[in-house]
Amino acid sequence: MNIDEAAAPKPVTDDDGMTWWYRWLCKIVGVLGGVSCAISGVWMCVTVNPLNIAAGVWMVLNAFVLFLCEVPFCCQFIEFANAVAARADKFKPWQKAFFYCGMALFPMFLSFSITTLFGNAIAFATGVLYGLASLGKKGDAVSYARLNHQKLGDEEKLTGMTDGSI
Repeated sequence: MNIDEAAAPKPVTDDDGMTWWYRWLCKIVGVLGGVSCAISGVWMCVTVNPLNIAAGVWMVLNAFVLFLCEVPFCCQFIEFANAVAARADKFKPWQKAFFYCGMALFPMFLSFSITTLFGNAIAFATGVLYGLASLGKKGDAVSYARLNHQKLGDEEKLTGMTDGSI
């Protein structure tokens, strides 16, 4: 290996273990969550109770953030939309999961009702999907069986029983 190969920067991969269809699923659910938050948030604002109004405003803000992070082309009239979307794409899936789930839970703490529950359910599901993506891919059955067999062998060595007698 010569010096040029060692000094050359390695390409940074943006692979977070998500397949293309799962990434699109998360984005589609994020858009649906934004739509449900926006509609429910506007509906929550049509009241005289200040906690309902606060929850409704927060839900509309959730919808805006979901649109801004997941589909920035819907927010072309906002100058900083592409910068925010680029920064949101750099987040790891578990960070997005905490952010989206936390955003969806806050209005339910302000004013728990059917409207806040159903309005934020899809936004919360977006966070759950990103959380599942952070767990990684499922292992294959052969390596799991090998690991389980090795674990049983280690337990037998620790107890001193190899023939199965008590």
